[in-house]
Amino acid sequence: MTITQLKYVLAVAEHQNFTVASEHCFVTQPTLSMQIQKLEEELDTQIFNRKKKPIQLTEIGKKIIEQAKIIVDESNRITDIVDQQKGFIGGDFRLGIIPTIMPTLLPLFLKTFIKKYPKVNLKIEELTTEDIIKKLADGHIDVGIAATPLENEMIKERVLYYEPFIGFIPTEHRLFSKNTIDIDNLNIDDILLLEDGHCFKESIINLCSTFGTENQQFILHSGSFNTLIKLSKEGLGMTLLPYLQTLDLNEDDKIYLREFNDPVPAREVSIIYHKSQLKIQLIEALKTVIDGIVRGVIAFNDVKIISPIHQKKGA
Repeated sequence: MTITQLKYVLAVAEHQNFTVASEHCFVTQPTLSMQIQKLEEELDTQIFNRKKKPIQLTEIGKKIIEQAKIIVDESNRITDIVDQQKGFIGGDFRLGIIPTIMPTLLPLFLKTFIKKYPKVNLKIEELTTEDIIKKLADGHIDVGIAATPLENEMIKERVLYYEPFIGFIPTEHRLFSKNTIDIDNLNIDDILLLEDGHCFKESIINLCSTFGTENQQFILHSGSFNTLIKLSKEGLGMTLLPYLQTLDLNEDDKIYLREFNDPVPAREVSIIYHKSQLKIQLIEALKTVIDGIVRGVIAFNDVKIISPIHQKKGA
């Protein structure tokens, strides 16, 4: 039994196809199939039911996969331990960032990070919070950046910054005449929201949980703040934006912005990783770079952290 064989088995279990798995493992399909067959012969058991389409794990195969994940993860961490001991900052580093943070935060730190750490092979994916947590658990990414707290005992969270919410209010809206707004002014029924799956939407619903019924005249499925801004300017309602999103608005659109009175509602943005993660030297490097840049951009202190986790009314 070899680590390579276990990696091949994990690839087939993930993709449920020998050809696709071989492509992801950068070997020919016959080579991958032969190694898995050798492993099955050694164990005297079938890991996969090849008669099913797509390929499925046998009952014993499911147990083998769980153990294979542990073995492969631990083998990968041997290199991490050595790198950490040497203080080496380099190698592959896989990062997932949620969609409502990536467009504004990534341009702030990416150039600085890759210039400061040229030996790091940074791989970045835009992922939902749910996908980040799953990929951290599966070992497919090393670290994520997301809104917190997530209340997940397997995940470690280290706060990067607190990003205030800013109101974007069209001229005909009841709140446009106000210089600043309060949380009590909000009504979920006239706030344009992102589509389901975005934690920023859940944060706004939690913020407005005692105001309104969440019954809008139309249903909008959009993952774009730009769409919400355009619809708001058409008089279809106000919206809330994360602070960094407002920095790129043109001067004409900034007249619609309204800050909140203290305590300002804000989201907590953190770097998150699995509790068994060992690439701490890389995580520290990333956090230090982001800390140094964002500190000069966001200077809000008196904030009220709004949870990104769905909360039932009355809870």
